[in-house]
Amino acid sequence: MQSREVHLVSRPEGLPSDDCFEIVEVELPAPSAGEVTVRNRYLSVDPYMRGRMRDIESYSPPYELGMVMHGAAVGEVVASEHADFATGDLVSSNFGWREGYTASAATLSKLPDDADRPSYYLGVLGMPGLTAYAGTLDVGRVAEGETFFVSGAAGAVGSTAGQVARMHGCRVIGSAGSDEKVAWLLDELGFDAAFNYRTSDLDAALAEAAPDGVDVYFDNVGYDHLQAALERMNPYGRVAACGSISGYNATDPRPGPSNLSTIVGKRVTIQGFIVSDYADRRPQFLSDMRRWLGEGEVRTRETFLDGIDHAVEAFRGLFDGSNAGKMVVRLDA
Repeated sequence: MQSREVHLVSRPEGLPSDDCFEIVEVELPAPSAGEVTVRNRYLSVDPYMRGRMRDIESYSPPYELGMVMHGAAVGEVVASEHADFATGDLVSSNFGWREGYTASAATLSKLPDDADRPSYYLGVLGMPGLTAYAGTLDVGRVAEGETFFVSGAAGAVGSTAGQVARMHGCRVIGSAGSDEKVAWLLDELGFDAAFNYRTSDLDAALAEAAPDGVDVYFDNVGYDHLQAALERMNPYGRVAACGSISGYNATDPRPGPSNLSTIVGKRVTIQGFIVSDYADRRPQFLSDMRRWLGEGEVRTRETFLDGIDHAVEAFRGLFDGSNAGKMVVRLDA
């Protein structure tokens, strides 16, 4: 079986360009005992991948040059030498940007038989969903009656976090990068307030949306958004620091908030977190999220680009706001 895969061949400066990557054709071996061969159907592109393109020490090792871009994927078993996996089974993996692979069955997770939207396991039922769930409930510790502000609210993580907070009795505010996304947050997801940070004065927009201040800020953007949130933060407020996507492609360090002294006077808690810290929450998360989706309490969107040739384009789209909800590369169109 022939397969194509995307390799990182040089470390990008600024926004990654096409020449940082190469599409390589490989021949997949037949599975040996305990192995399966999988044809991927959906590939995930996620903001954290930008950090792994740098050769620096972090919570996750950097991508190796000349090797495939690892990340979440959902595929279909096409050959199996393992008793628990049959042809046609859907599986999730971390084998990333490739059309297919042969691997040990022990490295895969079988999707439920009733998984009618397999791509959801890259988004609302996958890593972004668990990030939103744990960041809102475990890190943010939201409580009924509080005001919850989430930046990047129309993305895969932000849109889910806002809905989880809303279901737990919070007044929910979101920032997004277009009027269409703001309308989605307000009209479909049940946010109480939302604004377009590209066309608004950020401080003024947040002050208008949160006249009584912010109790919990779920930070996906960092920098100017963090500064605005700290200015509006109520005493003993909490910041769930998930990411700072606005600086991921910066070639020089960006200055941080100029109002950090407010943390002391307001007794604000800022906690960074990594989703893997909450792996033990996954069973409860899946139980809750599947129920909420079934009941219509949580809604989600996906933005698809078709073909592995568009994986890099899809990834870059995360930084210019091309996606509403989860960005997915679809291979089975």
